[in-house]
Amino acid sequence: METTHLISIQQFCTHYNVPVSFINALHEYELVEIAITNNDNYLKANQLNDVEKMMRLHYDLDINLEGIDAIYNLLKQVENLQSQIVTLRNKLNFYENF
Repeated sequence: METTHLISIQQFCTHYNVPVSFINALHEYELVEIAITNNDNYLKANQLNDVEKMMRLHYDLDINLEGIDAIYNLLKQVENLQSQIVTLRNKLNFYENF
């Protein structure tokens, strides 16, 4: 597997000074995907922003992993609802101009 879009979890944790167990816990809650290549664990690059947000929630605001899980599930629902609103507005505009 090509590792150009993958970030080593070990390097990530060293850079941000967080334990690897935090990333593993996020993976257990299915909040991040871990790719395994050549016996090394990697995060996908497109997950970095989300992981950084989760780190701030956990370490800066003292929100536990269950709370982070609830927050991210609610955020996904909000994003889905916003997408549905845009679709419905587009349909409504189409029929109003018809």
